Amino acid sequence: MSRFDGYFLRQLLILFGFFTLVLVGVFWITRSVSLFDRVISGGQPAMVFLEFTALTLPTLIRTVMPMAVFAAAVYATNRLSRESEMTVMLATGTSPWRLARAVFVFGIVTGLMMAAISVFLRPASVEQLEQRQAEVAGDVTAQLLNEGEFLHPAQGVTVYIGEIDLDGTLSEVFVSDRRDKESPVSYSSKTAYLVNNGSGIHLVMVDGIALRLNPEGRTLSSTLFADASYDISELTNSDTDAMRSLEAIPTLELLQGRESILATEHFSEGELIEELHQRFSWIAICIAVAMAGFSTLMLGSFSRFGLWPQIFGAFTILVLLEGVRGFVSPVVIDAPNLWILLYLPAIVGVLISCVFLLIAGRPLLRTRSRGANGALSQA
Repeated sequence: MSRFDGYFLRQLLILFGFFTLVLVGVFWITRSVSLFDRVISGGQPAMVFLEFTALTLPTLIRTVMPMAVFAAAVYATNRLSRESEMTVMLATGTSPWRLARAVFVFGIVTGLMMAAISVFLRPASVEQLEQRQAEVAGDVTAQLLNEGEFLHPAQGVTVYIGEIDLDGTLSEVFVSDRRDKESPVSYSSKTAYLVNNGSGIHLVMVDGIALRLNPEGRTLSSTLFADASYDISELTNSDTDAMRSLEAIPTLELLQGRESILATEHFSEGELIEELHQRFSWIAICIAVAMAGFSTLMLGSFSRFGLWPQIFGAFTILVLLEGVRGFVSPVVIDAPNLWILLYLPAIVGVLISCVFLLIAGRPLLRTRSRGANGALSQA
């Protein structure tokens, strides 16, 4: 690799890191607002929010990486062209194919990064995230220990806790259980405690009253109690062995154990094939968008105002490739033997790049075309 290739590659990698950081930050802020509200309103500490955020980062990075690769290739090429560095290299006899070597290496490097994220990190993070979400959903204490709010841990159940002391004592407790339409009951007590006796979690209320409504007789009976136990174990879903999602299945299992997955889980063969090849297609798309961004800008000539028409054309190609990716996925799910279609966007991007580089590598053809147009205008 020549000195110019190394310089070009460094520019691409620096800009790629910058655009990745910016895009991840923007998308993270957008998604974290709803996540923060959901986690904190569920009575979870801020560390759970940070943990969930960290586990969603591989998915977020995989989403923005192709856009960051494309933006880096377009921006770096445009800057080198605007500062005449690309023009000087072309004037010395360097072909566009030769200049594209650094961009191709850049696509390979980012493709390897994408491989680590898409093939290994993202499935592992999704699996861990689903396990933690199940654990949090089954954390009865975290859902109920939220003072000053009316909480609804299950359909037909309302819980209110006025104050929580440092020693765990609950004050001004109210529980309304309307799951039994024939006999709804409400409990109110001055103090209460959460007790785990091994068989489940119970809310032990002290010095309270129980109100039971008889809808048929339209009567309300009240019972004073010194202490009463209310089982709250079934109010939340504590099943941590819930069926995993398709994204959480490890890539190695998709490669070697598809038969067992089909036999024991609810996924179809098309869904498994589509998910497997989708993970690898993200690698190829990094190379394709890098080459497409560079080759499109190579069609323009030197201009101090930049290559805005070519930039717009490159962006149009990116949108086209993304549209093709969204179109082929349902086709592969319905017909798994057509899995090669998932690589169609990358193939189209590379072919477009080769055509543009061929055109950019024939400056005499463009010179003759401009000369002919000039002669016609003088005549």
